[in-house]
Amino acid sequence: MFRIWGKIWKENHLIKDMIYEEEGSDTRTHKIMRGLEKICCEFDLPVPVWLDANIKDFQLHARTRFRQDHFMEAIPFDYLEIQVIEED
Repeated sequence: MFRIWGKIWKENHLIKDMIYEEEGSDTRTHKIMRGLEKICCEFDLPVPVWLDANIKDFQLHARTRFRQDHFMEAIPFDYLEIQVIEED
């Protein structure tokens, strides 16, 4: 089982969260991208842009944050955080 926890934070308060689960033998990268897309769809958000800092952070800690500069549209929160909480 592969699980990603998506969280929206505003002023140090958790506003929304959800867990995306997937079973299968696809690559970790594909699972992460699908999970991010599903989380953004559930939260009615555009999919953020991955910057080099996000990639490095995710590789080191299995977690990253997407702030306003990662989105093309204005967002009504401080950041979206995704974190891998379980891997096959």
